[in-house]
Amino acid sequence: MKRYKIIHRTVYTFSAPVTLEPHYLMLRPRESHELRIEASVLNITPTPTLRWVRDIEDNSIAIAEFPTPAEQLEIYSEVDIQHYNVAPLDFIVDSYAVNYPFAYTRENRLFLRPYLIVPKRATGRRFSVWLRALQAGAEGKQTFQFLHDLMERIHQSFTYRIREEEGVQTAEQTLQLRTGSCRDFAYLFILTARRCGFAARFVSGYLNTIGPSEIPGATHAWAEVYIPGGGWKGFDPTSCCVVGPDHITVAVSHDPAAVPPVAGSFIGPPGAQLQVGVWVKSLDEVVEAGGATAIA
Repeated sequence: MKRYKIIHRTVYTFSAPVTLEPHYLMLRPRESHELRIEASVLNITPTPTLRWVRDIEDNSIAIAEFPTPAEQLEIYSEVDIQHYNVAPLDFIVDSYAVNYPFAYTRENRLFLRPYLIVPKRATGRRFSVWLRALQAGAEGKQTFQFLHDLMERIHQSFTYRIREEEGVQTAEQTLQLRTGSCRDFAYLFILTARRCGFAARFVSGYLNTIGPSEIPGATHAWAEVYIPGGGWKGFDPTSCCVVGPDHITVAVSHDPAAVPPVAGSFIGPPGAQLQVGVWVKSLDEVVEAGGATAIA
């Protein structure tokens, strides 16, 4: 078991007092048998009316409604967790799904349908070429190995870059530019896996890193694939690793656009400035090393 403290601070500064529309916050990690929350704090200025809901994919969402205009909005989340996913490869694939390709059972397909759809607008000629090269000689390969190879192929074929723009690139854009952010690599993985018959979904969360981080001060994104017998298993093309105790899931969705950490709008003059900071600290290291931390 590992213990982490996650701090996520978002500050909007406006050019004049504005009316804040409802804001939707996905900042609370998903609790499960692999992750438990010890303590959590959510401080918001100005003080809103706050209510919590769970969406259709069981993500925890805080909805903040603001009664008065404001010149600044600050959202501060601090969560201490226990992480038990220390052996991510400890699972047994159902016999019918050991090798690629395979077909999900009818019962599974009913639930997995949204995670199997490939939007036409996201793919094109370059994606078709990419897919043919990937599938050449892949028949009969073990399912997990096929997915692991896909993760490695993306990691080795593209250059990581931080993107401040909202949204994700289409597969065509990533294949053309040969660069992308973590969310772009995750989306390319998802679209490729779906076209190969796998149910795959987008994951937004945090990453604990040791030493200098490739993605400092930001949230992280990766992909999950439903493997019969193993359940939802995470693959991180950016870090080129199977998701384990250093990945902290906050929200999942069939659609990457559905899980931003903070979403909302305001009515007022343009010119808002945004500052975001994310810190993931190993509480075990703090205890053992008297304050050493790791930041992602």
